[in-house]
Amino acid sequence: MAWLVLVVSGVLEAVWATALSRSAGFTRLAPTVVFAVSMVASMAGLAYAMRTLPVGTSYAVWVGIGAALTGAVAMATGAEPVSALRILLLLGVVACVVGLKLLH
Repeated sequence: MAWLVLVVSGVLEAVWATALSRSAGFTRLAPTVVFAVSMVASMAGLAYAMRTLPVGTSYAVWVGIGAALTGAVAMATGAEPVSALRILLLLGVVACVVGLKLLH
């Protein structure tokens, strides 16, 4: 259960990071609300997962999922350039997250 919550929390990290970018410095209401709600839920899920999983593993997986998804969303929406190297490096982050799960 802790792993599932951790993965969902990582996804929510990508949600709040994207919403933060779109909030224009907290001047746009809808993205600001999405940011606040998803950040609280993401942190709560991370805290729950850390009750069972080691802190280093939990944090690395949470950040890795959030970073990879945030980068993927940014490329998909045109906010960041798409390149084979960028995709390969993001896949490397995902591979490291999977490796941490397999080692646990």
